[in-house]
Order: sequence, then C-alpha cells, then structure tokens
Amino acid sequence: MSRILLIVGVGIAAYKSCELIRLLRKRGHAVRCVLTEGGSHFVTPMTLAALSEDKVYTTLWDLKDEAEMGHIQLSREADLVVVVPATADLIARMAGGLANDLATTLLLATDKPVLAAPAMNVRMWSHAATRRNVAQIRADGVTVMEPDEGAMACGEYGAGRLPAPAEIADAIDFALGGAATVPLSGGRLSGKRVLVTAGPTHEPIDPVRYIANRSSGRQGFAIAGALAQLGAEVTLVAGPVTLSTPHGVARIDVESAQDMANAVATALPVDAAIMVAAVADWRIDAAPQKLKKGDAPPILNLSENPDILATLARSPRRPKLLIGFAAETEQVVDNATAKRLRKGADWIVANDVSGDVFGGDANSIHLITADGSETWDRLPKAAVADRLASRIADALEAMS
Repeated sequence: MSRILLIVGVGIAAYKSCELIRLLRKRGHAVRCVLTEGGSHFVTPMTLAALSEDKVYTTLWDLKDEAEMGHIQLSREADLVVVVPATADLIARMAGGLANDLATTLLLATDKPVLAAPAMNVRMWSHAATRRNVAQIRADGVTVMEPDEGAMACGEYGAGRLPAPAEIADAIDFALGGAATVPLSGGRLSGKRVLVTAGPTHEPIDPVRYIANRSSGRQGFAIAGALAQLGAEVTLVAGPVTLSTPHGVARIDVESAQDMANAVATALPVDAAIMVAAVADWRIDAAPQKLKKGDAPPILNLSENPDILATLARSPRRPKLLIGFAAETEQVVDNATAKRLRKGADWIVANDVSGDVFGGDANSIHLITADGSETWDRLPKAAVADRLASRIADALEAMS
C-alpha cells in the first residue's frame, strides 16, 4: 500500500480532490490530507476525513498535532506528496522556498517525490512569472502536470483547467513506479478480451494542417481503465491525445481514421468492443506540400472514411457485445436510436456535446439498447466509466 500526502489548494477545482481521493483509495493507496486555509472555503475537513478515513491537517500551529506528529515527520512518512490544485500562488511560494503555512512547510521539509497538478486562469498560467516558477520547481525535481484546456469557471477558455482526477491518479501511479495497486486478475471480466477506441482522429490537409474535432479522449480512457480494473484484457486504440495510459491497458496510438480502422481489425477477435472515438467521417486528398495562401480558398476534395462501427458489426469476427457512441447536439435519443439500427450495434451510448462535454470532466448519457433507452444523471466521467463497465460485465456474464 502506497501512502499519499495530498495537499488541497485553493480554488473551485479543490472539489475535484474528493473524486481523486475516492479513486486513489479504490486503487489501494492510503491518503492523508492537508487542507489549506483557502481550500477550506471549497471543501471541508470532514468531507476529506470521511473519504480518506484519516485525520485532516489544517494548521502549523496545532500544538497537539505537533506533539503527536511533527510537520517534519508528516512530510516524510508519505511515499509521494501531491498538490491538487496547485495554484499560481502556491507554485510561486514553492519556487521561492517559502514556508509560511503548513502546506509550504511540508513541501520544503519533505524528502519524498512531489507531484503538482496546476489549476488557474488561462492568463495566469501563461504569464511569464508563472512559467518561470513552473520551470524552477521542475528544475527542483517537482513533477508538474500540464493543465487541461477548456471552459473555466471565470468564463474564459484556454489552458489552466485541473486535469481530470482519473488522469491525476494515473500520474500518481506512474510517479510511484507504475506498480499495480489493485489486482487486475480475478475480476468479473477476467479472461475476457475487450477493445476500446478513444479520442479524435486527425485527417491531414497538408504536411502542417489537419481536420479534427474537440474530443479529449477522457471518457474512452476512463472506460478502458474501468474494464481493466474488472480484470479484462483491454486494448485501447487511441487517437492523438496526451492522456496517460490507464493501468493494465495495452495502448495503440493512431492518427487518422484509416489508421484506427487498421488497428481495430488487428486487435480482433474480442469479446466486447466499445467504440468511443470520435472518428472523422471524411478525409481529404492531402497536398504533398504546404498549401500557400492565394486569392481564393483552396478546394479540398473529400472522401468518405471507413465506418469502423458498421464494418465491425458486419464482420465475421463481430464481438459478442458491440457498443457505439453518439455525440449529438439535438434530438439526442432519436438520433442515437436511429444510429444503433443503422450501424448494427447492440448498444449506443449517446450524449449531448453542445455544452462542455468535450474536454470536460463530467458526462450525462443516454444508454440505447434493443429494449429502449435510459438516462443517466450527470456524473464524473470516471463514474460513468465504472457504471458502464459494470453493465458490460453483466451483459457478458449473461451471454456465457
């Protein structure tokens, strides 16, 4: 069991520390929390204590705590120190070696690896001072994750969002050496082979430009990880994304729709296939050299990409359970129901992507089957993945 000391910083992203604790505990880690004064405005010590099943530390000046466990001991008994969210202010104080509260004192006193997941306004993240401070703490040995890009609570859009809790948990496992924390064998899907596709595809226009979409790949990666946790042998075919590979998952990186179709065919046979990727419908007859700006826009000749889901449905090696995804902006259930019949899938998982689903941390879905549809309330993508993985296990068990 690895021991994580989690420092919860200030900001609206602090609430995501609750989901992170849940994931870390599920993976077999012990978590002890330090809650900053600012962070306490967003989450409470009681909440963190209930999730971590351990005492939460809040101040350097609690003499009882100092008598029982000095801050030096607290900083050094963990296997890894994690800062979530790492704000611009906290990163600046880390870079300057300040020790003016419990969090920064622990960070200065620890002799263990430190991982920081930043979250701040896009302009704060791109500011020269923040870039300088990030470079400094990286030079000091701190692992700093790159923040995600997307809509922010302040109304702006750009890089600065806290990475998804599942992505942070994966980074923590990697920082700890990638050792297994939860047995992946012996689960409900032990002995089953599963294929998952995730992310966008990039269709080149010329050597420097391409057509793509806003898919982040997070939901597909979360599903792959959840299936692996149930014991499945998972192959993840991933479009061009920068997410960490879920523990226990074999990953194949691809670029275009044709690349993805080839990788899917190579991965067969499988017991179940979950086609989460947002595959481009069209490709372009790419120019061999960079297109130059002229008097008129260039004419792009489009050709239809292979329909991976429909092809898989007609394949003699069709999986027992074939699941497609439908990203819709209107008439979600009607369009997804029609897509299930048209493509030949067993299930379609549909969602409305007109909001912040692409790049966001939560999802509200409609599960379309031959028996009808059901709606799942908005949940973190990791929770959607866990629930869907359980349903997949139910279905495969019923087919056995």
